Amino acid sequence: MKVRALHSWPETPQEAEAVQDRLRPLLDLDGPGPAEIETVAGLDVSYQEGTDRLAAAVVVLDAATLRQVEESVVIGTATFPYVPGLFAFRELPALVEALERLTVVPDLLVCDGHGLAHPRRFGLACHLGVLTGLPSLGVGKTRLVGEYLPPARARGSVSDLVDGGEVIGRVLRTQDGVRPVFVSAGHRIDLDTACRHVLALSPRYRLPETTRRADRLSRRALAAE
Repeated sequence: MKVRALHSWPETPQEAEAVQDRLRPLLDLDGPGPAEIETVAGLDVSYQEGTDRLAAAVVVLDAATLRQVEESVVIGTATFPYVPGLFAFRELPALVEALERLTVVPDLLVCDGHGLAHPRRFGLACHLGVLTGLPSLGVGKTRLVGEYLPPARARGSVSDLVDGGEVIGRVLRTQDGVRPVFVSAGHRIDLDTACRHVLALSPRYRLPETTRRADRLSRRALAAE
């Protein structure tokens, strides 16, 4: 699939912030996003303990059956420093390469991370959505920014994630009584639609199958190194 080369990879935090500032106005969050999808891609990155070695994985699933359609994995080394709010730049080069190797263009990208629920309102899901032009969302295991009230314990319960008076995401309970996940819009999708898709992708476990499959693929790739 095609990923637009809208910028070179920055080398400093100042350059990275400038990239985010330039791309943020390109976000499209006015429409509801895709009501129905046929294929969905999960994206995740695993790191070799104690090093900057990483494996970026993309797994494409049939949205109705959750059967795997295609997979792509790239092993590399993170060259950008660890800077809060700019973590995506450590993972983007390898994720973009993995996406470019796909022969199937998915209808939705589900990122292990955040979209608007980010201190600079431009997390990984936003960045990848703008680069690919595809609807995208983020599913975080932990909160990056914002405050919330715990949702009810039943599957499908939600509460708003709020930062500075702005709703930046939703806290979604994907299974009865389990810890919630943090869902935020990335590009070309709204929060209601994003939560609906995440819930559909999480029939049995806390994390959506997109994240679970991509995580397994990335870990296996590193172990085989």
